[in-house]
Amino acid sequence: MSALISPIDEGTGRRGLTARSPAQVLSTRSVPPHESLEFWHDAVLATLVGMDISTDGRTYDATMRTDRLAELRITTVECDPGEVHRSPSFIAAGDGRQVFVAVQARGVAQVEQDGRVTELRPGDIAFFETIRPFRTRFPERFQLKIFAVPRTLLCQEEAELHDITARAWRPTGGLPALLSPFLSRLADASDSYSAPVGERLAANVVDLMAATAAQCAGRETGELPGAGRVLLLRVQNFIRWHLSDPDLTPQVVARAHGISVRYLHRLFEGEGTTVCQWIRDLRLQECCVDLATAAAGTADLGRVARRWGFNGSAHLGRVFRSSLGLSPTDWLRREHARRGRGEQSWPNPN
Repeated sequence: MSALISPIDEGTGRRGLTARSPAQVLSTRSVPPHESLEFWHDAVLATLVGMDISTDGRTYDATMRTDRLAELRITTVECDPGEVHRSPSFIAAGDGRQVFVAVQARGVAQVEQDGRVTELRPGDIAFFETIRPFRTRFPERFQLKIFAVPRTLLCQEEAELHDITARAWRPTGGLPALLSPFLSRLADASDSYSAPVGERLAANVVDLMAATAAQCAGRETGELPGAGRVLLLRVQNFIRWHLSDPDLTPQVVARAHGISVRYLHRLFEGEGTTVCQWIRDLRLQECCVDLATAAAGTADLGRVARRWGFNGSAHLGRVFRSSLGLSPTDWLRREHARRGRGEQSWPNPN
């Protein structure tokens, strides 16, 4: 199911630089009524995170629309009354890598997390931390718009995130008054934007989310990491996402973020590296992982090289020699020996 949600490049198994797939719509009406709740469990697990879902009835009427803009996954759910519970057993499965920023569009929700209980009314914003348990009750049919954002991009410490969960941030003033209608409109119209426009919008909304989270936590937005640091995190995430594309160049990265190539180079200078070096090191790391985890004698250098954006085995060989002083074959022989002693040695860029 998740393969239908993300635009995947058939040749590389990775997402393309500019491709946008249409929003994916899933509905319990596509299955027999007695299978509706099981279908919905699977849809929520594939799109959001694992949760127990319970309802008083034997059938469940629910629809989900999901889309992606750069780092953001946007999901609108419209469902019958019920209850969801993200328990420790689901958290242990390791699928909670993001923070949910949600707008209550219709109906009400009774939210519990981190020892607090609150009620969300239409227009209210709530933050959900997916690495800690939460429970939400919906006493009537409802619509909820959920933005899944990488927690690093919110620039909040764990203690600060703990302080703003399970609270209703009402759109009556301050930054929540700006963020709530912005998120609601973006969720409704996300698939009307081209890839470049969508990525710029996603960057802006992440910045507004981070500023809103800071304000809700009682911090001045001026205390947030500088705009350059936030942008660098976005750029690095973009590079990881598109690492397999051989056309991933500083020009492509800069254009996707609406900045000049010169400014992009300045961002990486502060990290003691260059854009090209950072991309090359990350690609080399991924190749090392693939080669080292393949069964002995089965690693296909050309396939691994192309999977991670190198032109072929010869290109990968040159990078190995310049970075590690060994050919891929010699490195792999040494790595297998080290792994036999419980060690590992592949490079680990920032």
